Amino acid sequence: MFTSYDGLWGIGELAERAGVSVKTVRFYSDGGLLPEAARSAGGHRRYGPDSLDRLRMIRSLRSMDLPVSAVRRVLDEDEGTAGRAGSALEDAVADQLRSLGSQLRALRWREAALRSVQECPPAERPGRLRLIGAVTAPPDTAPLVRFWRAWLPPRMPARAVTAFLEVAVPQPPEDPEPVQVLAFAHLCVMVSGTCDGPAEATQPHAHRAAGARESAVLYAGLAGAYDLAATEMRRGREPCTGEALDGFVDAYASARSTADTPGFRRALARQLATDPRIDRYWELTAELTGPPGGPPEPTAGTAHDWLRAALDAEWGAVPPARAAVAAARHREGRPAEVPEVR
Repeated sequence: MFTSYDGLWGIGELAERAGVSVKTVRFYSDGGLLPEAARSAGGHRRYGPDSLDRLRMIRSLRSMDLPVSAVRRVLDEDEGTAGRAGSALEDAVADQLRSLGSQLRALRWREAALRSVQECPPAERPGRLRLIGAVTAPPDTAPLVRFWRAWLPPRMPARAVTAFLEVAVPQPPEDPEPVQVLAFAHLCVMVSGTCDGPAEATQPHAHRAAGARESAVLYAGLAGAYDLAATEMRRGREPCTGEALDGFVDAYASARSTADTPGFRRALARQLATDPRIDRYWELTAELTGPPGGPPEPTAGTAHDWLRAALDAEWGAVPPARAAVAAARHREGRPAEVPEVR
């Protein structure tokens, strides 16, 4: 192949050696990624032999859809490290992998959403489409976070809020089934509607007088009790006295700086019976996070109901038989009713 007397190549020769078009070489040159070695007397671009390796590197990086800005950083670092791969390449690859992961997750959610529309009766498809069309892909849990931030005591410490949100806000699955996409869409609609009204309308009585310390103590204790109750629920045990219930009552007693006495337990059972309920939220959460068609995974809401049922049965707030109903309803994937207060 012809090479000029000065050892430089014209743009056409470089393009031919690299197997690309002249337009591609010109694009990278104009963008500063492929510097010229010189210009001919007639003003034509001239490139040195090292431009071929650089052009091949540019093509390799661009073939992975790396943005031009990332390609530039990799090339600049490559020049300063004698061709050894550095942190710029590592960072660019990591960023691209994260981007691809997000894109793949979005595609899986769109596929499940379309299947949800396809599988429902024709008459229901327009409404189904409007429902799931309002959910971003990949899904965003920000509406759920806003709902709980408005629901929690206003003076609750940030660390305690973060810990609670990790439990209360379900993380959508990476590869969802149609029923899970539908559950998440219903969750978003539910919390958006609730947040339109005053937060106090759905807050438990314990929130109304809770200060920063009290709310932190309360929710830290409840988290431990819920974990213990979830273990019992997975074993299929009906609501009963024990370590989980003791921790549940102690959370309320400690937050109020009082002792766990029979009188306190009776009063707590009566108070919890009148607290507002958001069973639908926990029911949808179980549908979203549990295995489709399998037994529901305990949630903070169902664990709370299990503990309430145990407390009610212990102190006669409801007939003992009603306590057993809560466990049976959990096994069937339905919210407990002990009693049903909304």
